[in-house]
Amino acid sequence: MSATSFHLISLGCAKNTVDSESMATLLMREGYTYRDSVEEAQVIIVNTCGFIGPAKQESLDVLRDLSSNKRDDQLLIAAGCLTQRYGADIALQVPGLDGILGTRRWMDIVHVVRSLRESKNKPLYHLPDVRTVGTDEQGVLRSAIHGASAYLKIADGCRRPCAFCAIPGIKGTAVSRPLEVIKLEAQRLQDMGVKEIILIAQDTTDYGHDLGIKNGLAVLLKQIVVAAPEIEWMRILYAFPGYVTEELMEVMAAHDQILPYLDMPLQHAHSDTLKRMRRPANMEWVRKTIAKMRAMMPDLALRTTFIVGYPGETEEEFQTLLDFVSETKFDRVGVFTFSFEPGTTSEELGDPIPLEVKEERKDRLMRLQQKISLVKNQSFIGRTLPVLIEGHADGISIGRSYRDAPEIDGMVIVEGEVAVDDFVQVRINGALEYDLTGSPELERTPLIPLPVLPATD
Repeated sequence: MSATSFHLISLGCAKNTVDSESMATLLMREGYTYRDSVEEAQVIIVNTCGFIGPAKQESLDVLRDLSSNKRDDQLLIAAGCLTQRYGADIALQVPGLDGILGTRRWMDIVHVVRSLRESKNKPLYHLPDVRTVGTDEQGVLRSAIHGASAYLKIADGCRRPCAFCAIPGIKGTAVSRPLEVIKLEAQRLQDMGVKEIILIAQDTTDYGHDLGIKNGLAVLLKQIVVAAPEIEWMRILYAFPGYVTEELMEVMAAHDQILPYLDMPLQHAHSDTLKRMRRPANMEWVRKTIAKMRAMMPDLALRTTFIVGYPGETEEEFQTLLDFVSETKFDRVGVFTFSFEPGTTSEELGDPIPLEVKEERKDRLMRLQQKISLVKNQSFIGRTLPVLIEGHADGISIGRSYRDAPEIDGMVIVEGEVAVDDFVQVRINGALEYDLTGSPELERTPLIPLPVLPATD
């Protein structure tokens, strides 16, 4: 077993996954060897999530389990959002923890591991007092690749004032990555055979603000389209209401590479609730913007997220949310119950709405959306969609259409076992609440690659 072997566990969102991949790259560049299991590794790293209570608890549970089972010759390091938020307190909650690394200095992972291996002073706290996520990325590709898809981080941190959110306190204000670097990374991903790039940040529509670039996301998209023309799909996640500009809509509509898909978390639909959340509360803007997008992109797939049970949410306010969802008919909706987070602006509001009321409202909203989603999905029956195949077994294949972001949306269930990590034209013949079913159109797309024949003299 290598004395420099490591295993890394990534918890939380795709943005965390990108940081995990970057840390792994830095370690391997220094000669460390990645191991597939905890038992084989000398160094165990957990990139934690500390965004809301359930995520915090999951991170602590994983750390405690690893700590209680690790050998004397193993080191356990907690990195990420949880440690940035709670600092040295995590070592008190996880006896046996060897090191702590905050998310703002993920790029110092090699230094932390080396220091731990050379020193007997544990735990080691590496939590420098820095205002934002570091920009000295040491040339690592800020992407996480899964099959033929890749998340590409374009910025980190957030400058929005949302009352319920701990991210600005964890990450610091927004820091955009250089446009030229992102373009080069898109080209690298293209050269690696990636077919889908998913642009991510805490707020993608804020890209370039700190760099003085007006309409930065639209500018970036136009340049990536030129720099990486062989990337077949580009998808945008986490747009902020009020910052989806006409220029952004025009760029999305003008380029086939950029999917007619947008994830725009609205969080609520009643202006009073939104004001308490310190979120954009102009619902007339929301309605007009959605109407413009749908007029420019008739096949637009629109995803959003709502919080129910926010302090002060009355039954009338919740009914306004239900009415808005019925009226707008989103393709995808995620619903979360309010999580009380000490240290956020909403802390002073407390957590007055009982859990059972929150859960009942979540259930009502999800049942409404399920009916909408089913009708939306049924409208695709008889159409042919390109589907990116991600796996197959037992006579069926699983993939995603342009309407489906990885992990958070539905899937397309395809008859037969077809080539993985490639596109196939699928004729849709069935619809479920979240998923579609269909059969491949063999005459349009070769499904199984021809065998490679041995070379002859």
